[in-house]
Amino acid sequence: MPGVKTAISLEESLFHQVKKLASDMHVSRSKLFTLAVRDFLQKQENKKLLTQLNAAYSDSPSEEEKTISKAMHNKQRKIAEQESW
Repeated sequence: MPGVKTAISLEESLFHQVKKLASDMHVSRSKLFTLAVRDFLQKQENKKLLTQLNAAYSDSPSEEEKTISKAMHNKQRKIAEQESW
């Protein structure tokens, strides 16, 4: 996929850190920024998914669900008591 050029402004100290890290990693600054942005986007997607999962599993069982669960538990206990272990 062809690249798109963009210009960004950085604090000078951050620029020097980026330049050194890119050199240490033997990649261009552009490649380093690409890696960093991909990582950031993936983390944001993971946070979004975690929020959705937490919302889906945060609800408490309704009274009807509690009643059904208790009845199932009692029935399973009676069946287990009839078994010869």
